[in-house]
Parts: sequence; C-alpha cells; structure tokens
Amino acid sequence: MEITANNPNLSSWINVPENSDFPIQNLPFGIFSNYSSSNKRVGVAIGDQILDLYQLFELGYLHELPFEGGDFEAEYLNKMMLHGKMATRQLRNRLAELLSTDNQELQANKDHVEQVLFNQKDCEMHLPVKVGDYTDFYSSEQHAYNVGCMFRDPDNALLPNWKHIPVGYHGRASSIVISGTPFHRPKGQTIPNPDQPPVFGPCKLLDFELEMAFVTYEGKALGDSISTAEADDYIFGMCLFNDWSARDIQKWEYVPLGPFLAKNFASHVSPWIVTLDALEPFRTSGPVQDPKVLPYLEYKGNKHIDINLEVGITPEKSEETVVAKSNYKHMYWNMNQQLAHHSVNGCNIKCGDMMASGTISGNEESAYGSMLEISWKGTKPVQMKDGSERKFIQDGDTVTMRGYAQKEGIRVGFGEVNATILPAK
Repeated sequence: MEITANNPNLSSWINVPENSDFPIQNLPFGIFSNYSSSNKRVGVAIGDQILDLYQLFELGYLHELPFEGGDFEAEYLNKMMLHGKMATRQLRNRLAELLSTDNQELQANKDHVEQVLFNQKDCEMHLPVKVGDYTDFYSSEQHAYNVGCMFRDPDNALLPNWKHIPVGYHGRASSIVISGTPFHRPKGQTIPNPDQPPVFGPCKLLDFELEMAFVTYEGKALGDSISTAEADDYIFGMCLFNDWSARDIQKWEYVPLGPFLAKNFASHVSPWIVTLDALEPFRTSGPVQDPKVLPYLEYKGNKHIDINLEVGITPEKSEETVVAKSNYKHMYWNMNQQLAHHSVNGCNIKCGDMMASGTISGNEESAYGSMLEISWKGTKPVQMKDGSERKFIQDGDTVTMRGYAQKEGIRVGFGEVNATILPAK
C-alpha cells in the first residue's frame, strides 16, 4: 500500500508554524486528555493542534477503516496498534487526506472541526504505549568505544562480541514514564574507595543517556523469529528516550550480570510516536560492518535513519545550555538487526514492546550522548551559561532532548522529552 501521507507536496488547512515538528507529513500518534473530557484517547499532532481520533471516528470520518471506537478511546495506543501495519498506514493516509488543503470533508464543517481539534497547550499528554517488555541495546560504536577506553584501554575498548551481535539487556518496563515527570535522585550502594567496604546513599554521578526507542506491533508466536527483511512490518514507530543512569551505582553492581538499580529508577519517553512510515524519506546507508555479520543479521537497502538530536541542561532558575548534538544515523546496528537478533532464538515479540537504541554518540566530542563521555568521567567539566559547571547532573537540573529529521524542506520531528531531578528522598 502506497504511503500517500508522505507526499511532500501536501499542505494542511490547519496552520502549521514554520519549523514545526508536526507538519501534515508527520502525523504522530499519542495519548491525551483535556479540559472537555478527562478520558484518555488517541490523538494525532498537527502543528500546535491535536486531532481527536475518537471524536473523528464518532462523527463518521473513519468508518471505512478497520477500527472501532474503543481503539481510540483508550489509555494506550496498543489497541489501535493490534490492527497491524497496513491498518495504521491506511489510517494515517486517511488523516492526511482529511487534513489536506484540497479536501473539504472536515474543514468545511466548522462544528465538527471544533469537536475534533484542540490546542496542545490545553491538553495533557500521557504515556503513549503500555510497555510490556523493554530492551536496551548498546549499538553506538563510538559510545561503546568511549566507555571501553575509560574503563579498559583503547586497544581493547570493544569487547570481542560487540561487532558480531547487537548487545542488549532486558530492562524495567514499569519505570518508563512520560516526559515532564520529575523524579528523585536514586539511592544505592557505591564503592568510593576500592580498598574499603561499599557505602549506601544518594547517587553522586547521575547521568542522562541520549537514546531513541522503537515500539513494536504484535510479533510472532513463541519459537518463531523475525528476519531483517520482515522487521519493518513489525515496527510501529519511534520516540525519544532518556535512559537515566546512576554511574557510581552501576560501577559497583554491573559485574557479573549487568545494570540493575543503576538503570531501573526512571526512563523518560517523548509523548508522540512518529511512525516508521513517516520516517521512510529519511532513510540512509549505515556503516560498513567489519567483520561481516552472520547471515541472519545481513540486510538489504538503507535501514539507518538520519535524525538530528540534541540535549540541553537547564539549571534551576536559569537558562538552558545545549551540551550535545548527535544523530541517530551514527548507530552501528540498525533496528532491523536489533529485532532480528532479539527474536532469532524464538523470543516472542508483543504489541507495545519497547526497544531502546543505547546511547547515541557521534565521532566528535560535541556529539557524545552522555555526561560520562562529555565530561570524560568528570575530568572535563562543562560550562553552563549561568557560570556554573557540570560533570554530572545536579538536583534541580532539567534535561531536555529533542529530535527531528529534515530533507528537502520537510521536517518530521519528535517534540521533546524532559525531566527535572529532585533531591533523594
């Protein structure tokens, strides 16, 4: 089925501000509520507005599609996503048709327009997906190399398996929260002096990790696997992802089984899920993978995506300082390979599973995706605009991540994900 919603010549009768993340070529999905109804329901972003899909369905504009009203009057996108790739593609195409300048069906009915459109500033956004299982990958070569240099040595920075498999671990789904949710500095065991017993207390080396995550449709049954060629059909869309890390807690706990308390206290996602369909125009080639990967990880075509990313830190009662500018295209392992590897052993993928990229770092220092790298383990403090310095994240700081893809005048963005750090309880 053709993706007509991606037509670069489309324009909308709804005003879309210049450089908006949400033109008619995007139409990302999220869950919102507002003053007129506290019920959570599916919305689509267009400019500064939200299109209410439940009301749109009730008014008869979506009845020819394979959905029911309950798919849109829902706490999460999962019900809608259960209809699969072709159904959601058909839905997005229909929405683009209704919002197009050339289409009069909706725009000519002012009463209906008032019922289905709401200002984003008047709405509350909620966690878009009920995340059943969450996996965090470790797929940026520069990030893995940087960390390896810090904690081992440059000659052995990458572990022997890193270029053979998309390394990952199973994380905690329950602590994934929506952008804007403040959280308390985590506590745990650390070992400030390797010659002394561990101590308990608040994390002193709190860090962000600039990541993106993808969300899956319903996969295959237990025992079956998804190939790299099939993977696109099982990926609904992407969002920004801040994988907070307590570096000092992690250092003490991660051997032998990997991250635990250092990672499961909070992870933040942006509220809008940008469909993989909307990102198709921004496909790009990936790095040459050497050594050659095993056959089940081979893929054809451009499976990496050119997405500009940035991170800003805003100290309490101060202004933001941008500390990183990176790009999702820097990934060594792409989503197709990650999903193929995740399921190759017969692991069943469920609707709403979330898989994060791992920290996204580019080759330049300005493109490093964590304070661990930016400050090089605290040895290179970063100057804030207010004159203060940051080695890691302090109480009262707000960390904001943004992302967008842009090509030939079309910008498809993700909005932002932000969170403020509160003192430890």
